[in-house]
Amino acid sequence: YEGERRFELTLRFPEPYRNSVAAIGEIRVKSASGALIPMSDLAKIEMREGPARISREQVRRRIYIGFNVVGRDIGGVVDEGRAKLAAQLRLPEGYSIVWGGAFENMERANARLMIVVPVTLGLVFFLLSWAFHSWRYATLIILNLPFALIGGVVSLWLSGQYLSVPASIGFIELFGLAVGNGIVLVSYINQLRHEGQTIDDAILAGCSLRLRPVVMTMMTTLLGLLPLALAQGIGAEVQRPLASVVIGGLFTSTALTLVVLPALYSLFAGRDVGKEEAPEWV
Repeated sequence: YEGERRFELTLRFPEPYRNSVAAIGEIRVKSASGALIPMSDLAKIEMREGPARISREQVRRRIYIGFNVVGRDIGGVVDEGRAKLAAQLRLPEGYSIVWGGAFENMERANARLMIVVPVTLGLVFFLLSWAFHSWRYATLIILNLPFALIGGVVSLWLSGQYLSVPASIGFIELFGLAVGNGIVLVSYINQLRHEGQTIDDAILAGCSLRLRPVVMTMMTTLLGLLPLALAQGIGAEVQRPLASVVIGGLFTSTALTLVVLPALYSLFAGRDVGKEEAPEWV
C-alpha cells in the first residue's frame, strides 16, 4: 500500500494502575540494569488540563488551526498573517508555523503554471510558425494575447475577484481563444493575398468577411460561460473566476482583433521587401 493509512488504536493500563495519581506513580519501569523503578521517581505526576488529541507529523507534534477566507484573496491573507505573526509572536526553539490547506495547494498549482504557461506559449508559437511558414505571422498572432489579458484583468477587478488558480486557468483558455481568432483572420487575409489582392484590399475584405465568424464564436462562448459567471452555490469559487476572465477577455480580444490586428498585419506584411505575394495560407 502506498501513502498514509490511519488506524484507530487506544493503549490503556488496567484500571487499578490508572485510577489515581498515586497509582500511576507506582507503575514500575525497567531500567537498563534490569531494576524496576517507580514512575514517581522518574517524573513529576500531576493532574493538568491538556489537549484531547495529540497529532503528529514526521515525528513532531502538530496543532491544526483552520479558518475560512471570505471577500479576500488567500495569498493576501497569508502575507498579512505572516507579517503580523513575525511582528507579534516569538516562537520558542523547536516550534514552527506552516501555512497549508488551500494556500499550499495554490502555491503548488502556481509553481506548475509557471512552467506550463511558457512551455505552452512556446509550443503555440512553434506551431504557428510551422503552419504559416513565417515567424512574422506567428508573432503577429501572439501579439493578440495582451489584448485578451487586458479584458480578463479588468473583469476580475470589476467583479471584485482576485487572481487565483481558476482565474489562471481561465487566462490559459482565453489565450487559446484569442489565438484562434487571430488564425481565422490572418489565414483568410493570406488567402485573399494569395489570390492576387493587394495588402490593403485583402485586409479590408478579410475583416469584413471574417467579422461574423469571429463575433459568432465570441457570442456562443459567452452564452456557454454565462451560467458559470452567475453561479452562487457549491463550486462557485472555482467557476466564477474562470468564467469572468474568459468573458472579459473575449470582449477586448475580439474588438481589438478586428481593429489592431489588421493594422499590425499591414505593418508586418509591409516589411516583405518588394513582395506583394503572401505565404501559402493555411
